[in-house]
Amino acid sequence: MEGKAKGSKLRQFVHALRIDAHAIWLAVRDPRTPVALRIFGALVAAYALSPIDLIPDFVPVLGLIDDAIILPLGIWLFAKMVPKPLWAEYKARAEAETQRPISIAGAAMVIAIWAAMAVLIVFMVTNWQYY
Repeated sequence: MEGKAKGSKLRQFVHALRIDAHAIWLAVRDPRTPVALRIFGALVAAYALSPIDLIPDFVPVLGLIDDAIILPLGIWLFAKMVPKPLWAEYKARAEAETQRPISIAGAAMVIAIWAAMAVLIVFMVTNWQYY
């Protein structure tokens, strides 16, 4: 039973991180957010999405811990600097947007495009002498 509670806490933490990251994305795009914070938020989002880390992920333990510390720290700092009414609005909007149903048709289109690209690559590789 205890393992399930730990997994639940981790799941809640990851969900909260996802909501906060989405709220930062909303804040960066909103002209009401001060320019300096928009730049800082863009840097936090870029770090979250960047394949380049301060400590590479292949370094045992430290590579993953830097992501687990730096990203939440950046989100926390951003949340502390944004005016509270704006941050509450961004978080509420991000939470509402995560409650929307997932588009199965959109997912099917993306999968179809990737499959078509894979077929094209296989065709080009197997018939490369004709090009």
